[in-house]
Amino acid sequence: MLLHLDASARRASFSRKLSSRYAETWRAAHPGAGYVYRDLAAQPVPHIGEAWTELCDHILEHEITDISRYPEAARTPAQREAWAVVEPLLDEVVAAEVILIGTPMYNYSIPSALKAWLDQITFPKMSLKGRSFVVTSARGGAYGPGTPREPFDHQERYLRDFFQGHFQVGDVRFIHAELVNARLDPALAHLRGRHEESLAAALLEAAR
Repeated sequence: MLLHLDASARRASFSRKLSSRYAETWRAAHPGAGYVYRDLAAQPVPHIGEAWTELCDHILEHEITDISRYPEAARTPAQREAWAVVEPLLDEVVAAEVILIGTPMYNYSIPSALKAWLDQITFPKMSLKGRSFVVTSARGGAYGPGTPREPFDHQERYLRDFFQGHFQVGDVRFIHAELVNARLDPALAHLRGRHEESLAAALLEAAR
């Protein structure tokens, strides 16, 4: 199954365009494999609360590593309410072979809508081994290797570290469209051609 998430606040964003292209290609190559879509911007996942932290504490204290046993942690009404938010989100992740995330870079990192989703589905010492993550992103500037702003890229580095550190998943692929702000910012107008090249290359890679 492909789990497809979009996090951009823009309805017609480049990260959405890229994730849509990838999803179309994947679904054509895997007919009948299953597909679930969530728009994290249009239908935001709530931020975690104290009851969620209590679920985490119970799972950690009792060394529960089997995801199917997580419901045992919900013992009070507040905890059961918190688990009711987590359960459908986590079920989708567990069922997926590939998790596709379309996300912009906001303020050098990721949108709060995506962070809220990550917080809800992440518990101590859990493993999602055997799954793959694909991230299609749009960035206002250029943050690739060797660029002056490479040290400011807390989007790819954060997500790559998150998937490896929390989920034990190293199979992560990033597809970036860069210099999006060159379409609007007069100071970056001379880089419009490089943006168009980056977008075309990203769309081609997503289609592969």
